[in-house]
Amino acid sequence: MIADHLTGIEQFGADLWKMADDLRANSGLASNEYFMPIMGLLFLRQATNRYYAALEAIEADKATGKMPDRPLVDADFRRRRAMMLPEAARYDVILDMPKGGQLGEALTAAMEAVEEHFPPLAGQLPKDYERFDDDLLESMMRKFDTEALRNASGDVFGRIYEYFLAEFSKQGAHDNGEFFTPPSIVQTIVNVIEPDHGIVFDPACGSGGMFVQSSHFIEEEGQDTMKRVTFYGHEKNETTAKLAQTNLAVHGLQGTIRAGNEAITYYKDPHELVGKCDFVMANPPFNVDEVDADKVKGDARLPFGLPSVNKGKKVSNANYLWMSYFYSYLNDNGRAGVVMSSQASSAGRDEAKVRQKLVETGAVDVMIDIRGNFFYTRTVPCQLWFFDRAKERDPERADHVLMLDARNIYRKVSRAIFDFSPEQQKNIAAIIWLYRGQSDRYLDLVTSYLSEAIAHGQATAEPLTGFNKALAKLIDLMAPFAKEARDPDPLAETWAELTAVQATLNDDIAGFAAEVAVRAKAWTESANGEGRGNATLHAAREGLRGMAERCRDLTKQIDLAAKLAGRAVDLAIKELEARDSDLWANVEVNKARKALESIRADAVEALRGARYFVKQADWLQERFPDAALADVEGLVKLVDRTEIAEHDWSLTPGRYVGVAPEEVDEDFDFEEALRSIHIDLKGLNEEAEDLATRIARNFEELGI
Repeated sequence: MIADHLTGIEQFGADLWKMADDLRANSGLASNEYFMPIMGLLFLRQATNRYYAALEAIEADKATGKMPDRPLVDADFRRRRAMMLPEAARYDVILDMPKGGQLGEALTAAMEAVEEHFPPLAGQLPKDYERFDDDLLESMMRKFDTEALRNASGDVFGRIYEYFLAEFSKQGAHDNGEFFTPPSIVQTIVNVIEPDHGIVFDPACGSGGMFVQSSHFIEEEGQDTMKRVTFYGHEKNETTAKLAQTNLAVHGLQGTIRAGNEAITYYKDPHELVGKCDFVMANPPFNVDEVDADKVKGDARLPFGLPSVNKGKKVSNANYLWMSYFYSYLNDNGRAGVVMSSQASSAGRDEAKVRQKLVETGAVDVMIDIRGNFFYTRTVPCQLWFFDRAKERDPERADHVLMLDARNIYRKVSRAIFDFSPEQQKNIAAIIWLYRGQSDRYLDLVTSYLSEAIAHGQATAEPLTGFNKALAKLIDLMAPFAKEARDPDPLAETWAELTAVQATLNDDIAGFAAEVAVRAKAWTESANGEGRGNATLHAAREGLRGMAERCRDLTKQIDLAAKLAGRAVDLAIKELEARDSDLWANVEVNKARKALESIRADAVEALRGARYFVKQADWLQERFPDAALADVEGLVKLVDRTEIAEHDWSLTPGRYVGVAPEEVDEDFDFEEALRSIHIDLKGLNEEAEDLATRIARNFEELGI
């Protein structure tokens, strides 16, 4: 329940990445040389998937009379968010062609054909496959031709594509990974500004992640992205711009992206979008100090003037150029969300003067502090800035800025990388909803958490029953041997403890099932009364506390039972040589032990789900008990302009929200702590393996 987007997608992507990384190992190329060819193969695989899916839909429409039976044209496929691929550009056709040393040429020809039939991709796709060995290319293509990938939907494939972009970022494959902003950061920006209509502009668009996440947001609302928004972007690096175009195409999207010298935002405005954008989203380069002050002086996009200029007539730090650009591109009701260096919010001197003018407009809306390690190639913390031009004209809002310190909100993905879980993202969004007076959305979220808790509680029935049966089977198999008289008996104490735990577990599982039934009934009845208002939700959450505690206790009991069962098997075999006894069915015991461990993991995860969602509701309702925005020490504070002025116009949330009081965790999550330790250990092992490989390679190169 805390996996990103789609269950198992991270492991699926990781398996594919291991396959793709073979290309580096066997081609002798650096990551910045092979990442575009791999992304091209992924693109072609998805384009082929979409072609066949659209073709199937077209045939179905013909069969039902929804469209005439006539020769197909490009528009038939475009309407279904696909390309009308010529036969020679279809992944399966290329893979099944006779092998004669021409696979590289065939792939290059396929990319050229795609560009010809889909003008937005003209000049964007890789066309240098001839330099790869055909056997290597075929192996790579077959690894991307699994049943799962052949049937992957757009969303699944899009997530895989995003995963590969992230992995290439970690490798520093291009511009030190600057082309990729992690989805967790982008989703947070999307959740705050909600880009669901009009012109969406990213003047530092990288690989197009802002556009893709905007599309996810729009489509989750049941809307068609390309009917709701128009995407525009700048990207100075032409290779990265190609990635952006293919990233959009993989997701069935289109956008107008300018690249190269004409797209250097400091000096150019090729789309002429000043004052026209409904939404601006960006992760611009931080702390750039080489912008020519004479070239930008007097630019209409700099209404607050230049920040400091050094002796070399360079803008000392371009952070506030970006801030001015973002503000200027917005229309009167436009919103912006941008990633910025954490240094910028309290920068002094001329930067502070620009910041003061920004605050005085009333457009600065929300500031969010993000801890370090959210970026794949940077460990520094960052901040998210949000503007809302409509706020300037609202007397009740113009004077305030919401300060949110999210540095203590995170999930550990690996030893070096953190992100927000989906629920953490929702919880941050819920604070914004309360700030905007949208308490109904906040209550809907709490309702969804409690509904999920009930549903997960009900879903525990099967795995808990399964664990009980698996435990009983293993005990029954061991019983004839375990009950045999011995003096002394090294197995006796463990056996007695195991059977006692089994008896207790039976009763507790039955008690838990009864508790779930009571809570589910009460939850259903609450919807049939006066509705689920805030008071009803508080009462329901309090009622679910007992269920959540039972989840915790049952988890400990299940783990103990499995541990004791394993210990009993080991004692019987090692201390009493059970394998030599006619009373010991060794093969059946081993099978039963493995089955018990498997179902144990299922049962524990099911219990964890019910408890997890109660804890999410706790997090929200304990901090905002009245379903209204309130200052929370160490988390959030609504600050007025007078207080900001008293702090030298600083917009650093940590300066305002204070430090959260230390809490005594009476419900310490040992399982989560162990997960964190496991992640650290896994990371250390991977680093050790990589280091050993590099050492071995160095020895080989030295001829040792």
